[in-house]
Amino acid sequence: MHSLLAYETLLADKLLNAPSGTFINFKKFQSSDNMLGSAYMLLAMASFAIGDAIMKFISNEMPLGQILFTRGLFAITILFIVAYKMEHLRPFPTIFKAPFMLRIIGEVFATYFFFSALLQIPIANAAAIMQALPLTITLAAAYFLGESIGWRRVAAILIGFIGVILIIQPGLEEFNIFSLYCLLAVASCTLRDVATRKLDKKTPTVFVTLVTVVVVAIGGWLLGFTEDWVPSTLYTTSILGVASIFLITGFIGIVSSMRVGEVAIVTPFRYSVLIFAILIGAFFFDEVPNTLTIVGSFIVVGSGIYTIYRERILAKNVTKATANL
Repeated sequence: MHSLLAYETLLADKLLNAPSGTFINFKKFQSSDNMLGSAYMLLAMASFAIGDAIMKFISNEMPLGQILFTRGLFAITILFIVAYKMEHLRPFPTIFKAPFMLRIIGEVFATYFFFSALLQIPIANAAAIMQALPLTITLAAAYFLGESIGWRRVAAILIGFIGVILIIQPGLEEFNIFSLYCLLAVASCTLRDVATRKLDKKTPTVFVTLVTVVVVAIGGWLLGFTEDWVPSTLYTTSILGVASIFLITGFIGIVSSMRVGEVAIVTPFRYSVLIFAILIGAFFFDEVPNTLTIVGSFIVVGSGIYTIYRERILAKNVTKATANL
């Protein structure tokens, strides 16, 4: 999970409906063509995969804490400008509420565990394990938020977890302890997203994201006390600047996708990140996933898509029932 990957849907909620005079106006992306929306989603996933690959590549030049801190500075600058232009900055005490704090804690741990794993295991494996997130969120929402969940989705979730086990391959030669870090990242992301649902709706999404990014950057700085930081060069700084650009490109792509296409049509294209991760891993890191990893990935993706499908069906049924009242 990227330190910022999860916030694109949060920002989309605000930015897609932003007035035309705000800092970012996506009206130029409007279209009724689902193919265009799918293309934007593919662009977003490719950008996120490339951004992760850059982070993995630059780890040969500097330690993780320094990477997170340096990239965080770029992200903070961009998000602060956006929040300021949209007048979404809020007083500091706003963050001292349980859901807000839990979301920040979840994001910080998700960032640490994911990138710690990414630097040690194939990029395709890390991406595949993270695709279990929709399954864990569905399960957590049912348990902690009281949302209804039928036996079909429970079955899909259990099957999806079997796929995760195939990817991790415990007890086999391919097993890497850092795969468990990815599972911890999934758990942390689940905490973050469940807490997000409990946030005060009056709190601007951009402000929530800005605060989260600041805390993640501070976490990277604190991690530096356990590392040997190296002098930043124009090369390393530029590389991390490029990573931030791909992050923003991914954000724009996913927001545009949600705006021009039907959500139920374009959302499954999120899983294309796996294809991009496999290709990048093979061509740039000489990482070729084994058969069990590929099979497990198909199972996880299939379970996730089915879960999304069932949620859409239930949402339509609720809408019809409400209309008939």
